[in-house]
Amino acid sequence: MIITRRLAAGACALLAALAGGVVPAHAADGPPKDSPKVELVLDVSGSMSTRDIDGGSRMSAAQQAFDDVIDALPDGVRLGIRTLGATYPGDDKEIGCKDSRQLYPVGKVDKTEAKTAVATLRPTGWTPISLALRGADQDLGTDGGTRRIVLITDGEDTCGQPDPCEVARELAAKGTHLTVDTLGLAHDDKTREQLSCIAEATGGTYTTVRHRKELTGRVKQLVKRSETPVETVKPVQGASACATAPELGAGVFTDREQFSEHRWYRVKVKPGQELRASASVAADRQVDRDYGVLLRAVGEDGQELVRGSDAGSGRTDVMATGLRYATGKVKKNGDQDGKDGKAVCLEVSHSFSAPASVKRDPGLPVELAVDLVKSPDNPSDLAAFGLGRGWILLAVLGVTGLLAGLLWGWLARWRVAVWREN
Repeated sequence: MIITRRLAAGACALLAALAGGVVPAHAADGPPKDSPKVELVLDVSGSMSTRDIDGGSRMSAAQQAFDDVIDALPDGVRLGIRTLGATYPGDDKEIGCKDSRQLYPVGKVDKTEAKTAVATLRPTGWTPISLALRGADQDLGTDGGTRRIVLITDGEDTCGQPDPCEVARELAAKGTHLTVDTLGLAHDDKTREQLSCIAEATGGTYTTVRHRKELTGRVKQLVKRSETPVETVKPVQGASACATAPELGAGVFTDREQFSEHRWYRVKVKPGQELRASASVAADRQVDRDYGVLLRAVGEDGQELVRGSDAGSGRTDVMATGLRYATGKVKKNGDQDGKDGKAVCLEVSHSFSAPASVKRDPGLPVELAVDLVKSPDNPSDLAAFGLGRGWILLAVLGVTGLLAGLLWGWLARWRVAVWREN
């Protein structure tokens, strides 16, 4: 009897050990708990049946994009899918505004199961964006890892209160490092304004999508971005002149700039360093059709070092440009000025304008990214040689034009002489 009990106990212990060994091995197959988490939130409301994306419906474009994203999902990312407006086709607003559910749980993805679940969706109901955002926040949990929501919708919230923008601010205020990126499949001003506000409240981005490839590429980019450490964006207020500008180090900074306003910032660049800077201005309201953005690097003496600019016409969400400025290394004899570095002033300006009916306050959102890296030993960019300064470039063009003119004149005289001789 004793031997039987001991055998039974040994068998139970063996089974327990095997079971204990199986669970960790199975868990090890998926991403660790501190890995990034992304939830794709898809609008499945009735308007998604509109056929205006590459000849097909918005719904089919989203489904194809989801298939491509799932196939290309990085191994280290936990993915989930939530829908809004996918189950209730009726007219009762109270019921329709509760229509949001998690289609696929956040975690390791079985690609076949996930794609099958997405393939069954059909445009159906309302657009309860606020409810979906709160649900996605709960789906992501708080067990570590970066948290990102990617919202794909073709319209604004149809349920009214609570306002999705206020919900986004509420989620951001919880301090759980949640980022919400929004993609709009419709191009009306109300949708654009609401989705921009949601994204801005959480440090995310808003993108207007007109083609399926754009949708696929953007969602892939956002999912991939979740793998990289989140850069903390720092608020800053630029000055109206270089002398009083705030000093910045490497990082990402946000500001607000009024129409026709210029903002200045200072960066100390040490010998042997290269300054890399980019500036973007977002059009978060109705603006006129012609616009541009200018970023200049200027020395303390007021001389322009290098500039970057871009311009466009039509509808846009953001306009960006960048520049690079490299400094040489300190010479051994120490005769180079500024051993401790020189101050470079960055001026950000834009040519956005708007009808008189558009609100001026607050100014347009500005994002300034600054990085300082090791300068190349033999800088090949024009700024390193000073050719970014207008007078040198003008001299080069002038000499080239003079030589070309002399050559053309000599050829013309030779042809006239030959003509006369014959």
